[in-house]
Amino acid sequence: MALKNPAQIDAMRPAGRFVAGVLSSLRDVTREGMTLKQLDTHAHQMIDAAGARSVYLGYHPSFGAMPYPGVLCTSVNDAALHGLPSDHVLVDGDVLSIDFAAEVQGWVADSALTFQIGTEDPAVTALIDTTDRALAAGIAAARNGARMGDISAAIGAIGRAGGYGINADFGGHGVGRTMHEDPHVANLGRPGTGLKLKNGLVIAIEPWFMAGGDDYTIDPDGWTIRTADGSVAAHAEHTIAITPDGPLVLTARD
Repeated sequence: MALKNPAQIDAMRPAGRFVAGVLSSLRDVTREGMTLKQLDTHAHQMIDAAGARSVYLGYHPSFGAMPYPGVLCTSVNDAALHGLPSDHVLVDGDVLSIDFAAEVQGWVADSALTFQIGTEDPAVTALIDTTDRALAAGIAAARNGARMGDISAAIGAIGRAGGYGINADFGGHGVGRTMHEDPHVANLGRPGTGLKLKNGLVIAIEPWFMAGGDDYTIDPDGWTIRTADGSVAAHAEHTIAITPDGPLVLTARD
């Protein structure tokens, strides 16, 4: 979303801080033996306490077999994106991605993180670290006068160097008054191509990498995206604003 003045970016800060705080809290409380629905309830209670609004709950785009039933996307192991809250009990070694967006004072922020439950697998740690580094590289490329392809190329270069699967069908997006706005921010691209980036543009940058190949499947629920080969996946996301001083991360976590 292209905002008109710096005051609007400042107006988005409370949403960014809230989303970051919820994700930090979820990471702190998540334990073996918890269900995905319990995590969703925790986030829902934080939304209600803050007077915020979920932009997931009840969301029903054309591809969903049902309105979205929770306030979090909780994706486990081979589920890469849009995993539904369920009675799945987290066990040692599970790989959990949590994606969360909310509206605060009329503005929306969106962010995601991935972590392991209990015992860490070094191969999964490398996947998560690479995804986080790709997010940082994409953010660094988001500067006034650059091109959207510069962000996409920076993300893709790190993912490919790590040997990971990447699919550009689902990626980042504009964010502001609503959760999904133009432009699309792909995770693969060529430098120097695409939309010219300007100060005031606010986007969610979100690399997601697969330990195996590039292909994915979608569950019958119309929501849950899984790696086609059953490999684990990782997802990272921040909402950022392009400013004269460089990219500003609105959803930075402590």
